[in-house]
Amino acid sequence: MTLQQPRTAEYGEPYGTATLRVLIWHVHGSWTTSFVHGRHRFLLPVDADRGADGRGRARTWDWPDNAVEVTAEHLADEPVDVVVLQRPHELELAERWLGGRKPGRDVPAVYVEHNTPRGGVPETRHPLADRSDIPLVHVTHFNELFWDSGRAPTTVVEHGVVDPGYRYTGQIERAGVVINEPLRRGRITGTDLLPDFSRAAALDLFGMGVAGAPASLGLSPERLRAYEDLPQQRLHTELARRRVYLHPLRWTSLGLSLIEAMLLGMPVLALATTEASEAIPPDAGLATTRAGELHRELRDLLNDPDRAAEQGRAARRAAQHRYSVDRFLDDWDRLLQEVTR
Repeated sequence: MTLQQPRTAEYGEPYGTATLRVLIWHVHGSWTTSFVHGRHRFLLPVDADRGADGRGRARTWDWPDNAVEVTAEHLADEPVDVVVLQRPHELELAERWLGGRKPGRDVPAVYVEHNTPRGGVPETRHPLADRSDIPLVHVTHFNELFWDSGRAPTTVVEHGVVDPGYRYTGQIERAGVVINEPLRRGRITGTDLLPDFSRAAALDLFGMGVAGAPASLGLSPERLRAYEDLPQQRLHTELARRRVYLHPLRWTSLGLSLIEAMLLGMPVLALATTEASEAIPPDAGLATTRAGELHRELRDLLNDPDRAAEQGRAARRAAQHRYSVDRFLDDWDRLLQEVTR
């Protein structure tokens, strides 16, 4: 069963008039940054440790005032209109913290699937596959295709990214790469490919848990430099100073860092896996499964700053058209109003 795609003719026109109280855990910082820019009131669980189930508001992103922190002990009395689930255990967590109200029965809910399936991929069954009371929202069409969603009604709401603005200078003749926890995630994020790519171009690696990557991969600072968990504004500025953006990830949904790099005005090179080949038009860079072609294109763009800048402008236009935060919020507004109607 597939839900009608939540798309309107004119972006920025809210569907319905009600402002909803939306319970959502802070799981994925970049995605949540776009989501909380909507017109609703977003309730973000927080605890003293600010652990995985109680991060509250982001510390390194700029979030609006309608994203408010709420403790677990106060949620039982909160008049929540809809729960946005993102992890399987949040079903039980929400019921417990909402004083026994079950998502999908006592309070409307949707489940956002950010990730590609793991394990035996063609046969991977989604945790909500046996339920028909909670719509399953995939962030890419690739995800919807590859997950076995069973009886769950499904739809796709593609990413939307708050535009950081055109910042590209390309003055540093190195390739920028953004990977969170590259050592732990290994082949999934293409970390094992970095030594070969570093022979085609010097690399600058940004993200969380990147500090130990050069030593672990046996690369000198001349070949790979690591920049640990920069604030978002500084990350965007520093990334845009690099000549080209490299996206070596093998098996992730669609990295928001790729879209952000395009919006910054960077030419982008990526493995043509999952949704990346859909996101990158031919004039914006290159998406291919042939690593040798990416190596050659890296070298060529480093040596041709004019062509790099031209491709970066094309990348920005493409991202503005497809991954507008206004379109994203419009899609989500229609979907949330539909499930709470």
